[in-house]
Amino acid sequence: MCGIVGYLGKNRDAYPILIKGLKRLEYRGYDSAGVALINEDGDLSVYKTKGKVADLEEFCTDKDITGHIGIAHTRWATHGEPSSVNAHPHYSQSKNLAIIHNGIIENYAEIKHNLMEKGIEFQSETDTEVLVQLIDYIQTKKNLSLLMAVQVALHQVIGAYAIALLDKRHPDTIIAARKQSPLVVGIGDGEFFLGSDASPIIEYTDKVVYLDDGNIAVMKLGEELKVVNILNEKLSPEVQTVDINLGQIEKGGYPHFMLKEIFEQPACLTNCMRGRINVEHDRVTLSALIDHRSKLLNAKRIIIVACGTSWHAGLIGKQMIETFCRIPVEVEYASEFRYRNPVVGESDVVIAISQSGETADTLAAVELAKSRGAFIYGICNAIGSSIPRATDTGTYIHVGPEIGVASTKAFTGQVTVLTMFALALADAKGTVSHDEYVKTVKELAQIPAMIKDLLKVNDQIADMARTFTYARNFLYLGRGFSYPVALEGALKLKEISYIHAEGYPAAEMKHGPIALIDSDMPVVAIATHNGMYEKVRSNIQEIKARQGRVIAIVTKGDTTISKIADAVIELPDTMDCLEPLVATIPLQLLAYHIAVCKGKDVDQPRNLAKSVTVE
Repeated sequence: MCGIVGYLGKNRDAYPILIKGLKRLEYRGYDSAGVALINEDGDLSVYKTKGKVADLEEFCTDKDITGHIGIAHTRWATHGEPSSVNAHPHYSQSKNLAIIHNGIIENYAEIKHNLMEKGIEFQSETDTEVLVQLIDYIQTKKNLSLLMAVQVALHQVIGAYAIALLDKRHPDTIIAARKQSPLVVGIGDGEFFLGSDASPIIEYTDKVVYLDDGNIAVMKLGEELKVVNILNEKLSPEVQTVDINLGQIEKGGYPHFMLKEIFEQPACLTNCMRGRINVEHDRVTLSALIDHRSKLLNAKRIIIVACGTSWHAGLIGKQMIETFCRIPVEVEYASEFRYRNPVVGESDVVIAISQSGETADTLAAVELAKSRGAFIYGICNAIGSSIPRATDTGTYIHVGPEIGVASTKAFTGQVTVLTMFALALADAKGTVSHDEYVKTVKELAQIPAMIKDLLKVNDQIADMARTFTYARNFLYLGRGFSYPVALEGALKLKEISYIHAEGYPAAEMKHGPIALIDSDMPVVAIATHNGMYEKVRSNIQEIKARQGRVIAIVTKGDTTISKIADAVIELPDTMDCLEPLVATIPLQLLAYHIAVCKGKDVDQPRNLAKSVTVE
C-alpha cells in the first residue's frame, strides 16, 4: 500500500527521479499523489492531487519543480477520503516541515485533540498530518533538532509507519523512519535515494540498506548514511547489493504487467527450481532443510499463515505436505490467527507465506508464533523484506518483481516452493518411496515446459472471454488439489473484472450453491483426469440439467466432458499433485481477458494494493 520515493543529491534534479519512482510504485495501489521539493532559494513547495501520477504531472506543469532534494508519495486512503487535501505530502502549520507516511497512527485522534488545544490548526482528515504537526510542535517548543524531535514524537505514537521528512531550514537532509512498513535507502555516489521498495532505486544504484523496525535514517549531503534507533543509539546497517534487472519492472512490449507476468511463468519457475533440483532431476535440495534438519524433522504439526492468494497456495501446500510427509497441517488466515489466542508451541513449525514479505497481518502472526516458541519458516519473493528478516529460516521463490496487483507468477512460485519443501522433507523423513519421490521431482522439473506449451491457448481464451463479459456472477468448482485452484481462479476474476465469483469444492455444490445455477450463471469446472474425474463429471451434468453454462478445464484428449461443456480448455497431463501449477494458468488468462473486454484497469484494480502493510 502507498508508495514512498525520495532523492537527495547535488547534480541531478529531484523532480524527474521522484515522478519516475512514483510510476514504478503505481503497482502498489493508490488514489492520489504528491511531491515536496526544496528549491535553490530554500523554498519548500508541496504539490499534490487526487488521481494518478499523470494527473500530478499535469498539475505541476506550471509549477516550480526545481531543486535537488525532494520526497514524493502515492496514497491509498485510510483516514479521510481520496482528495487533494488528504493527499501527501503534508505541511506542518509553520510550513517548515513536509512529511510523507505509509501506515496508520492508531492514537492520532488523542494526539490531534491535544495539539488543537494548543492552537494547532489542521487542514486534512489524515492521521499523517497529526504526526508532522506533533514533530513541528516538539521541535519548536523544546528547541530540538529535527532528528531529536522525530525521536521524541515517535515515542508518543502508536501504530505502523514509514515516514520521510523535509525541513526547509536544512535543505541538505532527509530524515526517514520505519516501523512495520518497508523502507529502503539507496546509496549512490554523493547522493541518496529512498523507496518503499527497491524498484524506484535500481536505475541509479544497486547498493541499498533495508531499514529495520525502529530504525531512523539520516541522509545528509556530503556525509555517510547515519542510522540510529529511537533512543539515538547509532546502528551499523548492512549495505546489500540488489539483484533486480530494470527490464523486470517494465512491460517489455506487453499491454499490461499482468499479461507479461503470466507469460513469464515458465522462466520464473525454472529460476525458482534452479539450484534446488539437480541436473538429473531426481533430487530436491533446500538449504533450509539442511541447516535446520532436526527442527523440521521433529515437527509435530505445521501451521501455514497467509492472506489472499498466498493463503490459496497454503491450501495446496497443506495437501502436499500431508500427502508426502504425513504431518498434520493447518492453514490459517493470518488476520484471524493473530487475534484468536491460537494454541502454538515449541513442537510446531509455522510457515509464513507472503509475496511482498511485508504483509502486516502475516508479519504480526509470525511475531505471535515466535513469542510462543514455534519455529518460523518464511516463503517470500521480496529479498530483504520484513518477514524473511523475522523468520528462523525460509526459501525465496525467486520469480522476480511482480508489478501487477493481481498475483500470478508469485502464486505458482509459492506452490512450487511448497512442493519442493514437501518433497525434500518427505525424503528426509522417509515417508515417501524412492520411486515416487524421483517420479514427482522429474515431473515437477517438466512443469515450466508444460506451461510454456499451455500458454498457446491465450488466443482461444481471449475469444472465449468475449462471450462471458455479460456475466454478473461466476462459480468455480474443483476437488482435491484443484479446489484451491478454483478459489484462486474466482479471486482473480473478482480482483480485476469486478464480477462476483465464488470458488467451491465441487461436491459442496449440492449443499447450497446449486440454487444459483441458471442460464446466466457461468460455471468453471476443473475436471482433469484425476481420481475425482467421474465425480466432477456428475457435477457438470447436474449443472447442465439446470441450463448452467460450463467452462471445463480438462486433460488434453478428453472426449467425454468436451461433449457436454459449453467451452473446453485442455491441459497437459500431469500428476494430480502438480495439476495446480498448470490448471491455474488458463484461469489467470480468463480473468485477464474478461477484465480487458470490460475495459477495466487490469494492473491497478480499484481499492486494491499490492502490498497490504496495514490492517
